[in-house]
Amino acid sequence: MEIAGLGRFADPAVLILSSLAGGEKHGYALVKDIEEFADVRLGPGTLYGALSRLEQRGLVEALAAEDRRRPYRLTPGGAEALREYLRHAQAVTRVGLLRLADS
Repeated sequence: MEIAGLGRFADPAVLILSSLAGGEKHGYALVKDIEEFADVRLGPGTLYGALSRLEQRGLVEALAAEDRRRPYRLTPGGAEALREYLRHAQAVTRVGLLRLADS
């Protein structure tokens, strides 16, 4: 499954998958982690909408609730989709930076 298939929801998906690559987290922990590493604050609608789409596509899975908090974890398919997306983004970034350096 490609992250690009998420269309306009790809950015929150990449942030969520990147956060979960560091280990399972519940919603509030995801928001705080993403805010820390990306300086982006996801609202509840964006976060839970993206989590739902990621879960439907098998990229993340919800775990049993702990004290009313439901943690999520990255699936192997989610890790592969994130890896593929980030490699592509890295290649595009490299070309863009090289072209800017030449201008």
